[in-house]
Amino acid sequence: MWVEKTKTGKYKYTERYTDYMTGKIRRVSVTMEKNNPSTKKLAQQALLRIIEERQNEQPEEVQPLTLWQLVEHYRAYQKQSVKESTYRRNFYQCKALLGILGADVLVENLTANYIKERFLQTGEAFSTLNERRIRLIALLNWGYENDYITDVAYLRKFKPFKDATHREKIQDKYLESKELTTLIRGIEIKKWQQLTRFLVLSGLRIGEALALTAADLDMYNKVIHVNKTYDANNRSVGTPKTLCSIRDVYIQPELEPICRDLLLTAKLESMAYGVRTPLLFFNRNGNHINPFSYNKYLRERSEKLIGRRITAHTLRHTHASMLLASGVNIETIARRLGHENSKVTREIYLHVTEKLTERDNDQIRQAKII
Repeated sequence: MWVEKTKTGKYKYTERYTDYMTGKIRRVSVTMEKNNPSTKKLAQQALLRIIEERQNEQPEEVQPLTLWQLVEHYRAYQKQSVKESTYRRNFYQCKALLGILGADVLVENLTANYIKERFLQTGEAFSTLNERRIRLIALLNWGYENDYITDVAYLRKFKPFKDATHREKIQDKYLESKELTTLIRGIEIKKWQQLTRFLVLSGLRIGEALALTAADLDMYNKVIHVNKTYDANNRSVGTPKTLCSIRDVYIQPELEPICRDLLLTAKLESMAYGVRTPLLFFNRNGNHINPFSYNKYLRERSEKLIGRRITAHTLRHTHASMLLASGVNIETIARRLGHENSKVTREIYLHVTEKLTERDNDQIRQAKII
């Protein structure tokens, strides 16, 4: 506490304190007629009462929050805390949730039954609804953790939708060996065929592959240095999906000639196009290849050649399935793919394991022991 004499001849007694709600240093003061020991004691008692009253003040009652308002707070937070690609994905997912549940619905009034009924009314596939469910739970949990919502215990009752065809659809996430051979042989554009071979033999994500420079292919040490990814939506190169995605991918003997062919092609094309670029995959202007164009071509060719549409990510899953079928353990594959845990990889693992068991049983049935 300190004392200052005012212009009117009185004495102002001031004290500092820390506001426990904000952690900020604040001041309180009282004005007294005199400046002597007894007055100081009275001033100190008065200041302590004021501080105690302020610390015990209840914050103003929070007005009910609409889903739209919660989404706005969430987006503002994500704008500063996540990658641009993640922000865009969640932006559009939140937009869809606002349309499904209602922008003006009060978040405190949400129930598991209300959410489930509104989800079902959309008529969307259960796999799509389950993805929306994950995004909604993330949004509401964030609201709870940041004191916008008082309780989200009801979310435990909002179970995933059971997709009856899930076990059949896991087969569509990767290619069988014969399908892969048919597809590669049927790709008529050399650059797309090279990219397809590279993706299926390396297991890289399409964004990781398109961000590669020639220097990232370390042929001496036989590794691909994966430390960036190309975001086509924002036309920018950033860090990979997770910390685990930063990795060195071993160039196995089957992949090595593809890598050497890519390096040679990049050198010849840069001379032919008259461009200087460090990129491994580039267009005539020396810029990044558009992954949407590649995926469009891949969907059209796969539908014609093998009877179903696939994407570049299907090639990544195919890489995992081929390694699993060859006896490589799932932990090794996870490290090579650049993630700690993958639900799809584990589902493929179980499916491939079942197929191998069936094959083994067929061989044993045909075997004659006695």
